Amino acid sequence: MFIEKRLTQLALRLRNSQPTPLRLSLWNGRSLDFGPDPKVTIMVPQKRALRSFLPPDLMKLGEAYVEGRIRVEGSLRDIFEASARFVQAAARPDRIRRLLRAVNHTAQRDCKAIQYHYDVSNEFYRLFLDRNMVYSCAYFRSDTDTLDQAQEQKVDYILAKLRVESGHRLLDIGCGWGALIMRAAAKYGCIATGITLSRNQYEFARERIRAAGLEGRCEVRLQDYRDVPETGGYDRIASVGMFEHVGLKQLGAYFRKVESLLADDGVALNHGITAAHADNRVVGMGVGKFIDKYVFPDGELPHISLVLSEMSQAGFEVADVESLRRHYARTCEHWAANIESNRAEAVRIAGEKRYRIWSIYLAGCAFGFARDWMNIYQMLAVKARRPNPLPPTRDWIYRPAAVVRDTVEYVSGSADVTFS
Repeated sequence: MFIEKRLTQLALRLRNSQPTPLRLSLWNGRSLDFGPDPKVTIMVPQKRALRSFLPPDLMKLGEAYVEGRIRVEGSLRDIFEASARFVQAAARPDRIRRLLRAVNHTAQRDCKAIQYHYDVSNEFYRLFLDRNMVYSCAYFRSDTDTLDQAQEQKVDYILAKLRVESGHRLLDIGCGWGALIMRAAAKYGCIATGITLSRNQYEFARERIRAAGLEGRCEVRLQDYRDVPETGGYDRIASVGMFEHVGLKQLGAYFRKVESLLADDGVALNHGITAAHADNRVVGMGVGKFIDKYVFPDGELPHISLVLSEMSQAGFEVADVESLRRHYARTCEHWAANIESNRAEAVRIAGEKRYRIWSIYLAGCAFGFARDWMNIYQMLAVKARRPNPLPPTRDWIYRPAAVVRDTVEYVSGSADVTFS
């Protein structure tokens, strides 16, 4: 068979030049080793499945795994690393890169994409997230920090950067399950509003707010950012892990909307994943295509240079920029390990296919962030040509780490949600 012969030749070449800890176990009893001591074995039960291997990319391999055309043995981390090394070594250079397609981001289309990603099941997300259900990059102050600690630190870090004070009106665009708005209301005394397009998140956050007795200071809305009406109505605005859904062509309109909602002496923080390439190219080797099909429909990552340009054109002065790429690699490592250790429950809740999608996606994100395939930035901004309300040094960002720790407990159903 032609493809089998080419794979045999490729295995010999890679063993001698770029050893990869991968074994293919074929339907006919043959095994092809691409390096010594393979950590990962891909079982190919039918010869037609070999089409996923030549020419190779991670979209085709991921799709074959998700759809059950191949079976894989090994840890999630080893599986993704071996697959990536195989593709990098074997693929032709012109197949490593794929330019971004333009997406028409309407409110209806964005709502559908958000619901596909987030409305799987709250219980499914609980299997791999921290106890407060924070679904964004954590902030690790030390190597010994747990995921729970790192996510609590991230929420406080954002609120510290924003210089949130009692009585401030805070808007969280893409509020998830409500952790940030609840923390802002309970600890900092804010009047906090969160918006989301996910009905599961909306209903869950509303229940958490009610159970915590925060209904007078904290609310969540099922609302598109384009429909928020309070022009100039917010002293502080946070957007965490949301603008990846906005679309490249809509970035300008998005930031103009945020600027219009911010008070003249307000502060805004945008926290989001960015492309590694200045031309806003998607993640290569088929990774971007896999994510678009199975994980984040219509997601688009801008390069940091485009973000800063659009923010400036929208009327912002960007006051502070920080990369958290290495923090996100560690966050995704925790998430991938958690979902792998809870495989049986994940399959029970969401099915085998959904588990495969998410397990390989989270392992891939950990791998990709660690190797700078993509980045993530927090960008702090104020209104241009207005008095800048921020201090002249960055001391205020770090000083809150030394404040006396208090504990606020939120109860949702049978699960306590605790910041400490």
